Amino acid sequence: MIKGFFHVPNAVNEPVKSYAPNSSEKTAVLEAYNKMWNEKIDVPLYIGSEEIKTGTTRTMSAPHDHQHIVGTYHLAEKKHVELAISNALNAKNKWANLAWEQRAAIFLKAAELIAGPYRAKINAATMIAQSKTIFQAEIDASCELIDFLRYNVAFMTQIYTDQPKSDSAVWNRVEYRPLEGFVYAITPFNFTAIAANLPASAAMMGNVVVWKPSDSQVFSAKIIIDVFKEAGLPDGVINVVFGDPVMITETILSNPDFAGVHYTGSTFVFKEIWNKIGTNIHKYKTYPRIVGETGGKDFIIAHPSANVKQVVTGIVRGGFEFQGQKCSAASRVYVPQSLWPAIKAQLIEDVNSMKIGSPEDFSNFITAVIHEASFDKLAKYIDQAKKDNDAEIIVGGNYDKSKGYFIEPTIIVTTNPKYTTMETELFGPVVTLYVYEDSNWTETLNLVDTTSEYALTGAIFSQDRYAIEEATIALQNAAGNFYVNDKPTGAVVGMQPFGGARASGTNDKAGSMQNLLRWVSPRTIKETFVTPENYRYPFLGE
Repeated sequence: MIKGFFHVPNAVNEPVKSYAPNSSEKTAVLEAYNKMWNEKIDVPLYIGSEEIKTGTTRTMSAPHDHQHIVGTYHLAEKKHVELAISNALNAKNKWANLAWEQRAAIFLKAAELIAGPYRAKINAATMIAQSKTIFQAEIDASCELIDFLRYNVAFMTQIYTDQPKSDSAVWNRVEYRPLEGFVYAITPFNFTAIAANLPASAAMMGNVVVWKPSDSQVFSAKIIIDVFKEAGLPDGVINVVFGDPVMITETILSNPDFAGVHYTGSTFVFKEIWNKIGTNIHKYKTYPRIVGETGGKDFIIAHPSANVKQVVTGIVRGGFEFQGQKCSAASRVYVPQSLWPAIKAQLIEDVNSMKIGSPEDFSNFITAVIHEASFDKLAKYIDQAKKDNDAEIIVGGNYDKSKGYFIEPTIIVTTNPKYTTMETELFGPVVTLYVYEDSNWTETLNLVDTTSEYALTGAIFSQDRYAIEEATIALQNAAGNFYVNDKPTGAVVGMQPFGGARASGTNDKAGSMQNLLRWVSPRTIKETFVTPENYRYPFLGE
């Protein structure tokens, strides 16, 4: 029972630690890294109050040292997925009826656990599992995740506060109910923060969840589970299963109580899920919510007025941080002929200065791509570019998977603006660049808009305000997150709500109130204080 209108703590963005030489945070994360590196964990399924070990396991290894095993995880059978659904539904009424401030307290506590005692551990796990440098792990697994948890609590209170107009005769109220049924969360390998936020945001609004993390992220997902448990999340609210994604998804989507999917991953898989939901629509008790963030072929376009060093830094950071494995990573670039000689020289110098290796060595800017399939795909595109007459690799182009899945940061220059790597999402440290004639600025904006099926992120570099306005208008549908004089990566929760349209997803903006609204089903209540007792209206009189 609510006994007050409670104010939650003001949401603030978590400061990014520096990890400078001799800093306490550097010492702590390296100690955690070495401890986890030399241990082997065994990750069960988490269903209700049970930790289930099926006996059918897969190993976990680090992409930068793929022969080194850091643990195993257990694979679900269909009966375990059905058990997860059953446990979620059994937990539903009690969780949905828990006072909102009690739910808020759990996730606020989770944020502070990550900010404090779990920070080194969750960063180290992300460095090992996803081969992120310490900076990339810090801004993801710690800061962004903390921000999601804090800001989502604040957004939740804003939603509940938004009430309709009433007057002296009628009191109107809106209840923001959780969805009727359970939510399916499918999360990617590349961001630990996304892996936590997709199930947590739905759960925060009173929903129960079945969560399937990426096979390549189970190692750091285990830390998320530990944090939620210590924060006091009740059993059955978020149930975690690993294994065959087709079997798990088909089992879940065939259940009448399926109420929604919260997804981040490939465009093809999302479309297949949408198609399956459509096929099963007559089975469901309610129309499912479909929320997804999928692929990107994200652009940078430089105007002739742009600052060369700013453009180059935007390309290098936007394209090569975390080996280009961000949905928002810059992967196609348009530069004017007048700036090209200076941009080319600086790009080659910067890329050649990058060190490649294990994230345990803080001087490395580039580490490994996530797994062998990704490595092989990228190597194939690089090899083809070496053969094609309309493409030239100006820097990088080498790769080696003998120890880890290492791809050199590679820049392809093409004379064909529709060259395959200008259109195809590669998800790796490969950037393709097209040089346009300065006089073709307006035509090039149209080229940027029409080249890709995606519309996630994009950036313009310019010192000309008229050009900035022209690009902002011309590219209004080409990117859900648009950047002016900055790289197209690094959206901050509470500042730049994230998501795109076209083939990039449903644009439901993670890190904003819009996303949380997808996980509630409002009910309007009208209470009349003096109820009419005669059907006759005044107009019926003579």
